[in-house]
Amino acid sequence: MVTSGCRRVAWSELADRGKLRGGIDSGCTTLNFMGADLLLSQTKRELRRLDLRAKKGLGQHFLVDERVLSSLIWAAELASDDTVVEVGPGLGILTKELARKAGRVIAIEVDTKIASVLKEIFIPWPNVTIINADVLESAPEAFLVKGPYKVVANLPYYIASAVLRHFLEASIKPHLIVVTLQKEVAQAIVAPPGQMSLLSVSVQFYGRPAIVDYVPARSFYPLPKVDSAIVRIDLYDHPAVAVEDEAKFFRVVRSGFSAPRKQLHNSLAQGLEISARDAVALLEEVGISQKRRAETLSLEEWARVYRVFTEKQC
Repeated sequence: MVTSGCRRVAWSELADRGKLRGGIDSGCTTLNFMGADLLLSQTKRELRRLDLRAKKGLGQHFLVDERVLSSLIWAAELASDDTVVEVGPGLGILTKELARKAGRVIAIEVDTKIASVLKEIFIPWPNVTIINADVLESAPEAFLVKGPYKVVANLPYYIASAVLRHFLEASIKPHLIVVTLQKEVAQAIVAPPGQMSLLSVSVQFYGRPAIVDYVPARSFYPLPKVDSAIVRIDLYDHPAVAVEDEAKFFRVVRSGFSAPRKQLHNSLAQGLEISARDAVALLEEVGISQKRRAETLSLEEWARVYRVFTEKQC
């Protein structure tokens, strides 16, 4: 075990400093970890023993870096009464750490063979439930008994954005999400106006995202082609902007991003199936230049576009 000797900075203290998008200060953290080579060897040995292989089609890349594991646990700020949902538990490395800190862990695994193995592994862990299901086809209320919950997971790249939307838009939302994502996806999520995308609007509508740390590709096995990042999303009690119809709000936003290289009035006209003249008039009433592009709008500006569009439809 190795310890850096620096004080572990509390998440709340870090947030108060405003250091939310630049990652944690790796020079002043305390991390207990095994060497990456040791955990990698253990992972390979377990896969052979259990006759398992990472399935490329499911985006399986097993976490083999204890430092990343420590950062995930730290950012989640787990308490003994927490309920945690984990998506894609793999060999259960993160699951065990979650179970040591939280009161209840619900791990959802789509791979039937891995789910069966995990059920055997976690028989001695009464606070762990393994569910063999596709998370995107499972509403949270189907496996949660009651109360608030957190989502903590090493998400497969190919479904990461869909999983985030699934929980952010659920009728029973988590109050905190801490996940590993592809680096470029993480950067898109935290982007400010000027670099916004449909994904960043979709996430920032529901919560405040922050990049906790960057994760090199060598932290996973098999080795992915891209680096990752740990992202924490603190969900708001209410959406960042007040809209009466969230579905219609996102219809407007999706329309704006339907042709991101075009000026906004052209994108809105195409996406909302209105004339270019009506799109220009809509933006003039809102006070937004027709020459702007969707990536430059703030959440509040999108809300104003939605409100005027809704009024004109009535």
